[in-house]
Amino acid sequence: MSRLENGGLDITKATPCKMKEETDTLHTEEDRFEDDLDCCTKSEEMDLKTALNECSVALSLFLNNKFSEALAVLRPWKEVSIYHAMGYSSILVMQAGMTFDPRDMQSAILALKDALNTCQKFRKRRSTVLETISYMLYNHEPEQMTEEEMHAELCYAEVLLQRAALTFVEDESMIGFIKAGLKMRTSYLIFKECETMLDQGKDSDTHIHFVGGVNMGIGSFNLMLSLLPARVLRLLEFVGFSGDKEVGLNHLRHGVATNSLRSILSTFTLLMFNIYITVILGTGECDIAEADALLEPYTHKFPNGALMLFYAARIAVLKGDFETAQRKFLECIAAQQEWRQIHHLCYWELMWTHSFQQDWLEAYRYADLLCKESKWSQAIYVFQKASILSMLSAEEVKTTDEDLVGLFRQVDSLRLRFAGKSVPTEKFAARKARRYNSSNPIKLVVPALEMMYVWNGFTIVGKRPELTQNLLLTIKKAEEDLKNDADPSLYHVDDQSLVQMLKGLCLRHLGCLEQAEQCFKYVISSEKSIKYDHYLVPFTMYELGLLYKLQGDVEKAITCIEKAKLNYKNYSMESRLHFRIHAALSSLTEPEKRRQEHMMPQKCTYD
Repeated sequence: MSRLENGGLDITKATPCKMKEETDTLHTEEDRFEDDLDCCTKSEEMDLKTALNECSVALSLFLNNKFSEALAVLRPWKEVSIYHAMGYSSILVMQAGMTFDPRDMQSAILALKDALNTCQKFRKRRSTVLETISYMLYNHEPEQMTEEEMHAELCYAEVLLQRAALTFVEDESMIGFIKAGLKMRTSYLIFKECETMLDQGKDSDTHIHFVGGVNMGIGSFNLMLSLLPARVLRLLEFVGFSGDKEVGLNHLRHGVATNSLRSILSTFTLLMFNIYITVILGTGECDIAEADALLEPYTHKFPNGALMLFYAARIAVLKGDFETAQRKFLECIAAQQEWRQIHHLCYWELMWTHSFQQDWLEAYRYADLLCKESKWSQAIYVFQKASILSMLSAEEVKTTDEDLVGLFRQVDSLRLRFAGKSVPTEKFAARKARRYNSSNPIKLVVPALEMMYVWNGFTIVGKRPELTQNLLLTIKKAEEDLKNDADPSLYHVDDQSLVQMLKGLCLRHLGCLEQAEQCFKYVISSEKSIKYDHYLVPFTMYELGLLYKLQGDVEKAITCIEKAKLNYKNYSMESRLHFRIHAALSSLTEPEKRRQEHMMPQKCTYD
């Protein structure tokens, strides 16, 4: 019986040809791997070409949900092969990043240390530490290295970058933060050094894998750093980094096209950028066509791969096709049972798709599963669950046997710290939950919709006018309740302003720009009366700027967004807004403006 059948969902019958092709391909690769293994087990060394072939087999196993088998391929040679060491540690890092289990973290850190030691054995020897540092910092002619030394440099940079990422989690002190930063800088400099060696070893069979790794490394650094606000990026450029979005995208696209071991890593990086980062930290304008094109070859090769199903479902979410997305997420859950942390990613997405549809009981079910199973952010999960329950009637809440007030009161104690800092969204949730700490709790107004905005969900649900109208009806009911409140609380103006901002968002997505503008201006005019939710004014000013952009008034849009950037500070989720502002200003100031039809206002679809 297949894993899908065990999970209660059998889709293998629907795609027998694809599954047969995948199985045949994998068996061929496994047979080739066994032949290579027979050759190399006669000695304690493994040549580079064989190592790359084996790692390719391990990667195929991993993408076919055979995670333990992939590790079993890599484990025996991780102390004598740079690619086995990097592959083995990378899988453990991915697992630790998804579980946040201390034991998984420790296993990943130990594997990374071992991988660094393995890579170090094969790196080019330099006489002194000073020579090594000066070689990395100053301009010089590309150093001649052997094929193996070039790959060792590349793998060392990749492993060091992962080690830096886990250092942020492992050591929350300022010293730990500095250590992680130095590791990242060293990794970046090595990638840059590898870039100067692209002309070496072109005749080798393994050169394409080296090129693919350089493209992935340089591309990822440039793309991620380009997201940072200009003042931060200028500082990082001063200490040797660079963050050019187009350079990053071009490198990664070349990495995808190289057909190398790391091609799929470049693909996943571009997918993450397109379907997550641009939504959460940007304006929500993502390249869905590119995401579809990137994923398409892998969905054919690994039709039952959990990661492929997950990405396909997420793309459906961004298209506004929540029904297809829900089906795909359930297929992803059923596809494998070994890495349940992938299930948690699906629960998070299912919670949101049902929230977009205002199917609150179903959304609650997935929030509850996250609270029970995932360690990623208990503060967010509990606050999210309580917020969703707040959207239900008192009678419906009773059927869940949940203590709504008690849930809100738990939030602050569940917060985490990374690199010595609080997580901004957890901090925001804890502040909102304080209303419930007193003996007479003051209810939050549409908290699930407020959190939907925090994660930029209105840009997604806005693609479905009928669902946007339904949200608007819920918001207008809250507006009416506040207007008729005979005993307004201390939070009354804050709540009114929140409702007006969310109402303006719905109206803007429905094309009712003048009405939306009135809502946004109401919030801005209430600035001096807002007592607690000071984030509302700068965020609303940013949204007003996007409205002016839709109207085609670029100058007015830039002025408004710049005001949001420069005139406010020390409010909740300030850094998140600055990321969004940076993305919005970048799109407004690009030499090639958006096509005219994207700039023109839509016809209002709401009466």
